[in-house]
Amino acid sequence: MAILPLGASAQGILDPQGPVAVGERQILFNSLGIMLAIVIPTIVAILAVGFWYRASNSRARYLPDFNHSGRLEVLVWSIPLMTVLLVGGVAWLGAHELDPGKALPARMKPVTIQVVSLDWKWLFIYPDEGIASVNQLTIPVGRPVSFEVTSAGVMNSFFVPQLGGQIYAMSGMLTHLQLQADHAGTYRGMSAQFSGDGFADMHFDVDAVDAGSFARWVEAARNEGSALDAGTYTYLTKPSAGIAPVTYRAVTPGLFDRIVAAEMNHEEICTRTSMRER
Repeated sequence: MAILPLGASAQGILDPQGPVAVGERQILFNSLGIMLAIVIPTIVAILAVGFWYRASNSRARYLPDFNHSGRLEVLVWSIPLMTVLLVGGVAWLGAHELDPGKALPARMKPVTIQVVSLDWKWLFIYPDEGIASVNQLTIPVGRPVSFEVTSAGVMNSFFVPQLGGQIYAMSGMLTHLQLQADHAGTYRGMSAQFSGDGFADMHFDVDAVDAGSFARWVEAARNEGSALDAGTYTYLTKPSAGIAPVTYRAVTPGLFDRIVAAEMNHEEICTRTSMRER
């Protein structure tokens, strides 16, 4: 009980800040309630049986020849069967309702963000805005965000606990995740998949801001920093940890698609990008 207040104040799945996270928490609570409806009576029954059949209770009947009871069999098997059906039903319905690739209901067009996991940092490309950032994710409040996730190295897991959803980033593959922040704030993002020595530093802040602040951030990013071209990307692919957040004012067209291309190594990406620029 003393630990509960500490857990409630932490930035985690029990403090949702978006519709996906709220739905996932509800699935957790529903599953917990169903299981407690079984666990609590079972614990009470164990204590009651032990108390009733104690040696000093002369009213308890001793039946040494008892070997079968149809009623007990029905009771013993029906309870776990109902548990499996109820918990499985909740998980099945929730998995379809919160499908990572399913678009969130909204009147506004989603913000598309392309995510690349590197050793040991996160690269975020905003294709519609023409900018990019490393270890810094800024999104508008109340507007869906459509993530396209891949990896330029080993497998990682993209996870923002308070916004919900966890999706794997895999080399040569593209996964999708739909999230939304309902409240302004800074939320912790991380990798939930161990990926080597720099894993502990592979985290980032998600800044959820209003539409005006988001537009100003985009404009500021377009007017400062360097461009994310072939040479910059090659530098980013080198293993490094604890990288400070940085933005890029422009992105070479088609870079993300070439990163996703199956089994394309860094040298091939740089060569093809340079040839296209020429």
